[in-house]
Amino acid sequence: MVLRPDQQGRGTPRALWAVPVSALAGVARHTLDVAEHGIPGWELTFLCPPGDLPGELRARGSRVVEAPFGPQHGMVASLRSLRRTLADVRPAVLHAHLSYADLLAAAAKPRHGVRLVTTEHGIADDDLVYHHSSHRSAAMAAVHRQRFRRVDAAIAVSDATARVMREKWQVAAPIRVIPNGVDRPGTEPSSVRPGLRVLSLARLAPEKRLPELLRAFALVTRDHPDARLTVAGVDELEATLRADARALGLADRVDFPGFVDADKALADADVVAMLSVWENCSYTLLDAAVAGLGVVASAVGGNPEILPERCLVDPGRPEEVAAALVRQGLEPAHRPRLEHWPDVAQMCAHLAAAYDGSGPT
Repeated sequence: MVLRPDQQGRGTPRALWAVPVSALAGVARHTLDVAEHGIPGWELTFLCPPGDLPGELRARGSRVVEAPFGPQHGMVASLRSLRRTLADVRPAVLHAHLSYADLLAAAAKPRHGVRLVTTEHGIADDDLVYHHSSHRSAAMAAVHRQRFRRVDAAIAVSDATARVMREKWQVAAPIRVIPNGVDRPGTEPSSVRPGLRVLSLARLAPEKRLPELLRAFALVTRDHPDARLTVAGVDELEATLRADARALGLADRVDFPGFVDADKALADADVVAMLSVWENCSYTLLDAAVAGLGVVASAVGGNPEILPERCLVDPGRPEEVAAALVRQGLEPAHRPRLEHWPDVAQMCAHLAAAYDGSGPT
């Protein structure tokens, strides 16, 4: 990598992560894993808005700039924060995460001396998953095509994500696929046991297809009346889902605890169910497999890259979903194992190669 004159002789090159969220989920998990392990050969600084994430980063000894940066702060204030941080940190790499930061980074990147890296975590095959109108979807696709003219290295978290980037945004440059790394315990997880405590750990939103999960679970309870379902999370559909559960006769078998600690929820479950319209590289599925839990998921996006076919279902076929829930719950030998999945250290090594412009794409 060629450094700017003000970077030469400074020692370890710096990378600035632009993360426009502070809630501890998804991209924040990715950020914390990287912060804890580090990217070999690089000094990291994290720009993020006030909230939980900055405190967790500081607890790991990370350099953090906590500033108005993200959708809730508006484009003008966010762009000002990013430009000020770029001037203070003087990084060799600016690494943007999520669409909001991607667009700001393309606008703020200096013309020379800073390599712009983008990681795509959240693009869907179906435009309406994230954009509620075809006009907005088309407009955003045009904006992304423009901003990729300034991108030096593009990263996708799954092969499916990379494919959709090429199709929707017409990204012609090479895209590196660097899946979310997850560390595996050295011994068999103690939670491997049969049972039908089913867990959904997702926003209560339409794209998660939770009504389909309730219908399938109702079939499970016909033969297994002791089965229980926990629908953890918050969002717009909570009242509707509670009504659906009552209508299906599941009021005493389904819990809606709201926001929960993910690790504790997984420890109290036997099977994780995720019937989403789309997933890119789900940490919930990765963590469930590492913990030795059963997994039932829709065959979309990056899910087939994580899970074997026996874990994948058509959410529109409740009998199929119910049968998979029972088998994953009661037959631990059929649960998934992450035998060839990268750990956090390997993920960070791949990120270092992307920063340097070396290694395969």
